[in-house]
Amino acid sequence: MTIIPRDKHTISRKEISENALKVLYRLKKAGYEAYLVGGGVRDLLLGKKPKDFDITTSATPEQMRKLFRNCRLVGRRFRLAHVIFGSEIIEVATFRGHHQVVMSEKNVGKLALTGDNGILLRDNIFGSIEEDAQRRDFSVNSLYYSVSDFTLRDYTGGLKDLQEGTIRLIGDPETRYREDPVRALRAVRFAAKLDMTISRETAEPIPRLGVLLHDIPPTRLFEEALKLLQAGYGEVTYHLLCEYQLFQLLFPLISRHFTEHGDSYIEQMVIRVLANTDQRLRNDMRVNPAFLFAAMLWYPLLEHVQKLTQESSLSYFDAFSLAMDEILDEQCRTLAIPKRLIALMRDIWQLQLRLSRCHGKRAHKLVERPKFRAAYDLLVLRAEVEKSAELQKLSRWWREFQVAAPLQKKKMLAALSDEVPTSSRPCHLYRRVPNCDST
Repeated sequence: MTIIPRDKHTISRKEISENALKVLYRLKKAGYEAYLVGGGVRDLLLGKKPKDFDITTSATPEQMRKLFRNCRLVGRRFRLAHVIFGSEIIEVATFRGHHQVVMSEKNVGKLALTGDNGILLRDNIFGSIEEDAQRRDFSVNSLYYSVSDFTLRDYTGGLKDLQEGTIRLIGDPETRYREDPVRALRAVRFAAKLDMTISRETAEPIPRLGVLLHDIPPTRLFEEALKLLQAGYGEVTYHLLCEYQLFQLLFPLISRHFTEHGDSYIEQMVIRVLANTDQRLRNDMRVNPAFLFAAMLWYPLLEHVQKLTQESSLSYFDAFSLAMDEILDEQCRTLAIPKRLIALMRDIWQLQLRLSRCHGKRAHKLVERPKFRAAYDLLVLRAEVEKSAELQKLSRWWREFQVAAPLQKKKMLAALSDEVPTSSRPCHLYRRVPNCDST
């Protein structure tokens, strides 16, 4: 163990949440050990603003509940205490201890429970701070800040890894990945977020053991996907996921169309929508996962529509409706996209068909649709990806129509009616499905 005194590190209490300090001081006053730990300590040392503050303590979850009236216990695999201060939640975990593994729930007692695949199902084993440090995933997340003496404690070489820009698993990487395959995704996420490099021994098993993600519930993988792709560094994360053969496991519908040079419409769309998402987050603008997934899955959807129309007697609109159902069902086997987002994705997709029918009252009604703006943004992305003169012209028309004065809108609609007969316009831009595998 290395103890770094206050004058040798940069963490100040002024940078720590007041509510986190309240929890730390109350635990100290009650006679328990308590430390700030994890991403909060890591980010403070890197000069970043932490997203949240986690605490670890010698107090058990039940003792936490007695000590804090605003506390609720959560978690099954490992019991945690959430101390609630309005919109801020301070997560408190009891020191984790080393465990012995059993393979069934019978007579478990204080032992850890794993499934047949080695994944930890239950792990409420408490121990000392030294054991807790060894049980954490990455060394850069295993640094402890004490309010008792304002020192920083390093049990795993995390400070050195932080200074060298290295993401390194604590313990045997293969064992740790088998305990929780999501650690492979976390390694990639931290490498992208912190602009660090995954150490060789931590990186080596990832392509081999990535298949273990199939054993993780799709609901959990959906939440992990949001952390990966919608946190402001999605484009970098995407390239790392592909490098370690993890993106293919999360999005098989997309990755099956990957090309040697990464220049298919599908790949270009993924890169563009992730880059746009990153830019919006940098500008403190809102992002919606429904739009992200609608854009990423647009070309797989179009390809499936084409397949259905060729193999059946379905009309284009019926094939489109069926294809939406089948594409969403297949993707949800891997990532359990919530129903509310699925409904929004369907709206965005269906509006793509209607945006080419911009005449009369229909244009005014489309602009008033709740998801019109998202559908328009997807149209713009499609125009950029396909470099289609028709799509570019259509996206310009809708951009101008949205901001035009009422009289100008009337003139635009009249000019459009004179230019192209209404009967020839519907959906021709979508019946012509582009080649998804090459530009």
